[in-house]
Amino acid sequence: MRKRMSGVGLMAIAVTVFAVTGGVGTRGQQAAAAAACAGGTATDFNGDGVTDTVVADPNATVTEAARAGLVRVVLGAGKGVFEISQATSGMNAVPERGDQFGAARAAFDADGDGCTDLVVGAPYEDVTKDGADLHDAGAVYVIHGTPAGFGAGSSIESYTQAQFDPSTVTEEYDRFGFALQSGTTSDSAPYLAIGAPGENITSGGKEFADAGCIHYMQGAAKSTVNEDDPGVPGVVEAHDRFGYSLTGTNRYFAVGSPGETIGADTPFAGAVTVFKHTLTGGAPTALAGLDQGVTQEGLDGVAEPNDQFGTSIDMTNFRPDDQTYNSDALLAIGTPGETVGSVTNSGAVTVVRIKPSGAYTQVAAVDASSDGVEGFPTEGDFFGQRVALTNTDTSVVSSDATIRLAVGVPGRDVKDAKDAGAVHILRPLDTSIGANDKVITRAPSGSVLPGTATSRDYTGISLTAGSDNLYVGVPYSKNSDTPKGVLYVIPWTDMTGSTTTGTTTLKPGAGGIPDAGMSFGVVG
Repeated sequence: MRKRMSGVGLMAIAVTVFAVTGGVGTRGQQAAAAAACAGGTATDFNGDGVTDTVVADPNATVTEAARAGLVRVVLGAGKGVFEISQATSGMNAVPERGDQFGAARAAFDADGDGCTDLVVGAPYEDVTKDGADLHDAGAVYVIHGTPAGFGAGSSIESYTQAQFDPSTVTEEYDRFGFALQSGTTSDSAPYLAIGAPGENITSGGKEFADAGCIHYMQGAAKSTVNEDDPGVPGVVEAHDRFGYSLTGTNRYFAVGSPGETIGADTPFAGAVTVFKHTLTGGAPTALAGLDQGVTQEGLDGVAEPNDQFGTSIDMTNFRPDDQTYNSDALLAIGTPGETVGSVTNSGAVTVVRIKPSGAYTQVAAVDASSDGVEGFPTEGDFFGQRVALTNTDTSVVSSDATIRLAVGVPGRDVKDAKDAGAVHILRPLDTSIGANDKVITRAPSGSVLPGTATSRDYTGISLTAGSDNLYVGVPYSKNSDTPKGVLYVIPWTDMTGSTTTGTTTLKPGAGGIPDAGMSFGVVG
């Protein structure tokens, strides 16, 4: 069980209200605001029915504090750009060196008013307790959307770990807010999961450093979850980092622990735990534990030291041909440290189908040596460092025509440009995984990724996907046109050749985005 201390929060839960009141999981903001928020998309902060885009720059300098971090929200239909940081009025925080505000982000309608609310993690926030600084304890902020976007009328809530759940304690190096996942369950309840992979866990009378935990909230119910909890697979060990990665749908969510030791001598082999949102004893119900252990049935591969299975995970809805709704889910799992043949750190990705019972089947296992896949295993490619999985049409039976997978390969060399990076596009339900694959890299012409592939761009380090678009961030761009980072928004139909809409480029100094930053383009 987790070590608990019966202390109060470091201060009262900080809620700064400009014009309306609201809270995580509460409902009923002012009727005028609710009437003005139509909603309709997963990220619609002003409630006008048009998708908005969240782009982070966690290394940005804010009020002279290096790597304090910020987030920019680009409203759809050209309705403006908002910049949010710990210097934002009402944030109840001060930008400090290395906080990395924006390192994790999520969005959901926490208060049910029709405007999406933004959740931002600052996992390296130092928290003061009893006059001492708890380094990298971490913090999470909820910024409520309004019909005007963000600003007057917004409310902002600030949480340390103990403030979010008074049954826990804020400690040094917990990194609360390192990963975030939020949404609405199939029963229309808002939920939020927060990763604290640096949490020390006490089990069997012994404390294990960085074993990790998650905080889970559904409506008004809050709980903490770690390995060794009732029904949760796995064994608490030092450096498991449970909560390092998070993903989910309206029916399921998954937690990555890339430091998990499998067996006796495979540190950092990695594992992923799948839950459903149904509460058992106030906590989400564990369904399955996934790893590459030699005794693990159904998944290709062998657990090896430093595979880091679960470093990146992404989940999307899946509708079987015998159902009228999306009863299942597909889960993509990145293993960037996978050795392919004798090639170290080449990387691999596994796609698994999850059923309501918790039964699962592998639907695809892919690396650079897979049948028909473009390229070949190369040391240091880190294929699977990021994954983005989407269902482009949830209203029909899922098939190879609707499911898309983007795999980041940030260490890929592009001609003479070392570590320029690439994104590998695949259809994981294809009979042959390489039948319709495509590798995209930055190029001045002939590519959906504009620009020039430049050494140490690490393209593929930042990915996310929606049903209509793929978002590829290049926060470490070395190209002279995008030295502060860039985000490309690419229609999926453009990649198949069925449309020529064109890629939208978002970067500092263009389209109303302030011309400042260090690593603009962090998404996913």
